[in-house]
Amino acid sequence: MIKLDIVNAVVGKTNISRTKAEQAVETVFESLKNAMGRGQRIELRKFGVFSVKPRKTGIGRNPRTGEEVSIPPGKAVRFKPGKELQGLEDTAASQAK
Repeated sequence: MIKLDIVNAVVGKTNISRTKAEQAVETVFESLKNAMGRGQRIELRKFGVFSVKPRKTGIGRNPRTGEEVSIPPGKAVRFKPGKELQGLEDTAASQAK
């Protein structure tokens, strides 16, 4: 699924114009991005939780040369699915069998 699919779903469910739906979806994504940029936790009930966690420094290797490279500290976005999404995982796994 891509952003356009989300815009199309908003247009189909709400009967608003495509332009307004694009603005709404873009505003939501921009708000999420800004909040995570500030290190805030985002909790979407019945969906999941996005959080920003610090990433440790480390030593990596350049795959071409094998040379050791230091990896600077950073931040990583983590997602923990809510109960309803976890139920989807169980359903998908049982259908695959």
